[in-house]
Amino acid sequence: MKTERIAITPAAEQIIDQLRAKNGALMFHQSGGCCDGSSPMCFEVGELMINETDIQLGTLHGCDFYMSRDQFDYWKHTHLTLDVVKGRGASFSLEIPLGVRFVIKSRLLTDEEYKSLEGEHVG
Repeated sequence: MKTERIAITPAAEQIIDQLRAKNGALMFHQSGGCCDGSSPMCFEVGELMINETDIQLGTLHGCDFYMSRDQFDYWKHTHLTLDVVKGRGASFSLEIPLGVRFVIKSRLLTDEEYKSLEGEHVG
């Protein structure tokens, strides 16, 4: 079974569906500490410019998910799960007006999971 670096909860999928219906195609970028701390931020595709300093960790519910390379160096041993909780965050993410915010739940990858990712090209 292939190890994935990132997953999503059904609750987060429902919020994405609501946001996509209103805003069109979406993307995520894992914030590196500004505004609401290290929070996943949801944008309309094209609203945030991605460049060579960002890597794509995967695609969640049809949305590409990015993180800066520097931040990935610290998080490369973790599995991330995109979830949503009630409450307003202090970011520019699209879900904030809904009274919820996306959060990342993380856990360390097992040795077996990490080994299955060795040599994987992230980008």
